[in-house]
Amino acid sequence: MAQSIGMARPELVQVADTVARDKNIDREEVFIAMEQAIQKAGRSKYGHEKDIRAAIDRKNGEIRLARYVTVVDTVEDENTQITVAGAQKKNPGIKAGEEIVDPLPPIDFGRIASQTAKQVIVQKVRDSERAHQFSEYKDRVSEVVNGLVKRVEFGNVVVDLGRAEGMLRRDDLIPREHFKNGDRVRALIAAVRQEARGPQIFLSRTAPDFMKSLFTQEVPEIYDGIIEIRSVARDPGSRAKIAVISNDSSIDPVGACVGMRGSRVQAVVAELQGEKIDIINWNEDPATFVVNALAPAEVSKVVLDEDAGRIEAVVPDDQLSLAIGRRGQNVRLASQLTGWSIDILTEAEESERRQEEFRVRSQLFIDALDVDDVLARLLVTEGFTSVEEVAFVPVEDIAEIEGLDEDVANELKNRAQVFIEEENKKTESRLKELKVAADLKGAEIEGLDVKKILALAERGVKTLDDLADLAGDELVEMLAPTVITLEAANKIIMAARAHWFPEAPAADSGGA
Repeated sequence: MAQSIGMARPELVQVADTVARDKNIDREEVFIAMEQAIQKAGRSKYGHEKDIRAAIDRKNGEIRLARYVTVVDTVEDENTQITVAGAQKKNPGIKAGEEIVDPLPPIDFGRIASQTAKQVIVQKVRDSERAHQFSEYKDRVSEVVNGLVKRVEFGNVVVDLGRAEGMLRRDDLIPREHFKNGDRVRALIAAVRQEARGPQIFLSRTAPDFMKSLFTQEVPEIYDGIIEIRSVARDPGSRAKIAVISNDSSIDPVGACVGMRGSRVQAVVAELQGEKIDIINWNEDPATFVVNALAPAEVSKVVLDEDAGRIEAVVPDDQLSLAIGRRGQNVRLASQLTGWSIDILTEAEESERRQEEFRVRSQLFIDALDVDDVLARLLVTEGFTSVEEVAFVPVEDIAEIEGLDEDVANELKNRAQVFIEEENKKTESRLKELKVAADLKGAEIEGLDVKKILALAERGVKTLDDLADLAGDELVEMLAPTVITLEAANKIIMAARAHWFPEAPAADSGGA
């Protein structure tokens, strides 16, 4: 194989070393970029359709330029291929599949060729630099970084992080804070993504994790793992709540986070433009945790509905506005912090509602069991909430109620069962009238009873596929939030969709 013509260019080696060091990228990547630039210039001179390749000696910078032609049996492209017979005239022993290398003289770079080469090198170095940035920062998500404001574009802040640039979008800035060129800024790396224009580092000063990281920096006990931050809820720039717990019973987690004369929490408040921070004790008991989270309001009673994921907090009348907060801020943050939906009631409202529930349940027993007002109230007082409970509890449980004997208990139980049977017949008749499909009526889905099926049928959901086509919030809207939670609705819908994805049949163990 003929050797290509070239001459030593030690300055290329120096340039490659300098660029690699300044841009913090691999030296080999710089050489590859240079070779591609020279190759592009070579094709501009000798023809873009030809296979021109360049190589730079990594030690002395010698540039070797050559044209490559592949030996083939049948030529399809005369610019890059040659027949075996034609190739053997130059090299008798050559075979199909091998290449002929024709060395070319070094290029005398003109102005346009030099510009083209420079653009290729700059672009390749930039691409390599971006790839290096992505690999460096993709594992640093949720880390707090410091930088200098480089420029502000339409409310978005571009931050110089040293080896890379980060973007603080307007939505990730704390309201009413403004930065100008040269300002020092601290922010959380929220995401690192590959986009069309290269890797982008997105920063945030509004993320809950930013506050968590600031406390970790200010409170040594958190950094050491003695105190844990269990949850954070923020209304950026206005107010926040943070729940903490201590793994050492001798250390008060709230006091440690506040610091001597509030020094630690004030350092975080100053960084967050005066955002007020409530530090509360985390508790595994939901009721206690919600009471703590609603501070500074006092809570006199809480009522949990675990199935619905809701908690009712009863407060004294004079504490209502404090519990709700300005524009609902206090209860909203408490809800985000605890993960529970919180309803605030005054003691007067709670008493009034309890009386209404008592009246409605009593009337239910009067109508369904054909009993007088006194007996209906007695059943409600003893904790019975539905006719089904009366129908299916042991007779002894009813007979234990003061003033009732076993005969009365049996009569109540029989009347309840008769009422349920009649209601079921009415429901079945209505389902037939609405032409509800058998697959929906016979669906054995947890949380989906005949009453819910009838309510759905009244709203046009008459087959299992109709149910499967719904979204969770649509199902909640049809049945009412008091009847079903979004989580329970999603479970029902996923169970209804199960027949869309039949399990793959097991492989036959025997032969055909």
